[in-house]
Amino acid sequence: MPTHLVIVESPAKAKTIKKYLGSDFDVLASYGHVRDLLPKEGAVDPAHDFAMRYETIEKNAKHVAAIVAAMKKADALYLATDPDREGEAISWHICTLLQDKKVLKKKPVHRVVFHEITRTAVQAAVLNPREISMQLVNAQQARRALDFLVGFNLSPLLWRKIRRGLSAGRVQSPALRMIVEREEEIEKFVSQEYWDIIAIADAHAQLFNARLTVYQGNKLDQFSITHQQQAEEIKETLLAAAKGKLRVVKVDKKQRKRQPAAPFITSTLQQEAARKLGFTAQRTMRTAQQLYEGIDIGGGAVGLITYMRTDSVNLAAEAIAEIRQFISERYGKNELPDEVRVYRTKAKNAQEAHEAIRPTAVLRTPESIKDALSPEQFKLYDLIWKRTVACQMIHATIDTVAVDLSAGDHHLFRANGSVITHAGFIRVYQEDIDDKKADHEEEGLLPALIEGEEVELKDLQGKQHFTEPPPRYSEATLIKVLEEYGIGRPSTYASIISTLQNREYVELVNKRFCPTDVGRVVNRFLTQHFTRYVDYDFTANLEDQLDAVARGEKEWVPLLGEFWEPFKHLVDEILENVKRKDVTQESLDEKCPQCDKPLSVRLGRRSRFIGCTGYPECTYTRSMDEDKATAAAAAEIVEGRTCPQCGNNLQVRVGRYGKFIGCTSYPNCKYIESLQKPADTGIDCPECHQGKMLKRKSRMGKLFYSCGRYPDCKYAVWNEPVAEACPKCAWPMLMVKVTKRRGTELVCPKKPCDFSKQVEAKGE
Repeated sequence: MPTHLVIVESPAKAKTIKKYLGSDFDVLASYGHVRDLLPKEGAVDPAHDFAMRYETIEKNAKHVAAIVAAMKKADALYLATDPDREGEAISWHICTLLQDKKVLKKKPVHRVVFHEITRTAVQAAVLNPREISMQLVNAQQARRALDFLVGFNLSPLLWRKIRRGLSAGRVQSPALRMIVEREEEIEKFVSQEYWDIIAIADAHAQLFNARLTVYQGNKLDQFSITHQQQAEEIKETLLAAAKGKLRVVKVDKKQRKRQPAAPFITSTLQQEAARKLGFTAQRTMRTAQQLYEGIDIGGGAVGLITYMRTDSVNLAAEAIAEIRQFISERYGKNELPDEVRVYRTKAKNAQEAHEAIRPTAVLRTPESIKDALSPEQFKLYDLIWKRTVACQMIHATIDTVAVDLSAGDHHLFRANGSVITHAGFIRVYQEDIDDKKADHEEEGLLPALIEGEEVELKDLQGKQHFTEPPPRYSEATLIKVLEEYGIGRPSTYASIISTLQNREYVELVNKRFCPTDVGRVVNRFLTQHFTRYVDYDFTANLEDQLDAVARGEKEWVPLLGEFWEPFKHLVDEILENVKRKDVTQESLDEKCPQCDKPLSVRLGRRSRFIGCTGYPECTYTRSMDEDKATAAAAAEIVEGRTCPQCGNNLQVRVGRYGKFIGCTSYPNCKYIESLQKPADTGIDCPECHQGKMLKRKSRMGKLFYSCGRYPDCKYAVWNEPVAEACPKCAWPMLMVKVTKRRGTELVCPKKPCDFSKQVEAKGE
């Protein structure tokens, strides 16, 4: 009969640990947190030293009951939750619950900590337990209290000043500010034209490119050549000076070393999985959790990676020794540096020093366990394994050459080339880069050139360019900048992103974050009235103070007091003095064309629009996408027609997805119709066999294909139809489906038929 009770968070982790411990250990899962704050005002009481009122989480009540029943029979309690603040808090809550239920009595309580779920690590942790760290628990409670106080005070304010259902968070709000400010930067950006002059030269039967860097003795910068006529004049001058030849005046050869990237921490794993695998931060962490908790690869479940919520780049000495031996045996001793590589954490306010994310055994190569893993588990494990091995390999050696070539006496071209002479760590792994174009001058090889040599000038080309605005944030770049500012912690990056999306403050457009109109209004309200609390430095400093609580350097109740008093005063002041229209309307320096009153940007049910301040007497509105001239031109009356619903005139309007016909009595009458006629695909409807499949556009601007007999026949598909019968079920139509994972394929739209066939994409 078991005499020791071990508690972990998940059943998968419990199953893995159970086989490492003897028959006198019973392992149960808490299924995450067992208690949380009461979901109502007063759960955190500032008047009584921020006393916190907890309740058992309803969905976990049965798991708590099982733990209580098991504890009655056990002689000792081992709390083996995750080795971070959240894990420490879960252990404390379980212990407190058991004390309240009077089943713990004087039985010993042990806190067990390990960073990898392997037999050696688990057994060593059980033999060397410690007490629950109240410093870590208090740091977690302080964070939870802050988030609760901000949420329960800001959210009702947003409801009253903007619209119902909105909410704001302590860490999410600065992240929203980043996305909105980047979007505003893009909107204000003015593109500039510039030109490069490229010489195509031939030496020793090898063509290469060189860019003009000096013209008439003057060094060129990016905007020295700004239009085509100037570029053409320069080309004529250069051709006359060169007389078909370029002379090599300088050859500069160098050798540089490229060092491997540090092993993964939480943020870099999320970034690299987004770049290389297309994973969201949530998907990355979910898959990493599975690899950490244990997978049966034959002979029982085993943890494949170390703990995945960490900001430490340290590797255990035993792990480094194993990795170096593996590199020596597989790739050769010449691929090992003389000394062990040691990395330092770059993140500001780094949290508890765990290990970096690494395989628990480097000898478990991805290929050797591929059959036991799901496709996404294999991809992520392969990424972690390669990065870990590469971080202890020798640098890559790259030879570079820069050649200056003259055209006459006063003009110079520059050609650059490079070649990897020793791949080193690149044999295994190379880190991706965000939003940076490859330098075309560094690509490829140059022919062997010597000073004084003449090469043949084949052609001169003028290449037109335009400056581009800064790119919108991807998941990878947003996590990177949050880490750089010290906002959030390893366990919070994924939740920050998902919260912004769930609240519909941002949306993903081509895997880039774009603020919604509601997100813009919320951000404007917060930055104008809660400037301090969405300030990047303030948020990072608060994170640093929470870290100080975790280290035992600061008390958590005074920290909450310092935050709460000015925050509550500001909330009360704004509630009393700021009017709703001050938040949801933004004045414009423009008069209404119908009544001459000022116009303003207003927040509608779905999006922002420009409307008259004289509403409801004046109903003039236009889309945010229209300028004044376009709106005037578009607002033409449709001759010879009236609204079929109310009898008033119809007019051409411009909306989010282009021009459409609408009623002049809007918003009293909301009749609309499309200006664009649906395109006929010529394919018979496979359901009614009477109409043709037409190409249409939905209200949200998405293309779809439906029967021309709508509404009598409501058959519709999202993908382009093809007049070809399904060879499996004989449905008279297939459709072309394109996905990133599977490419272009013909699929059957008839469910449950699963026919699919790979085809070449159009244009290939």
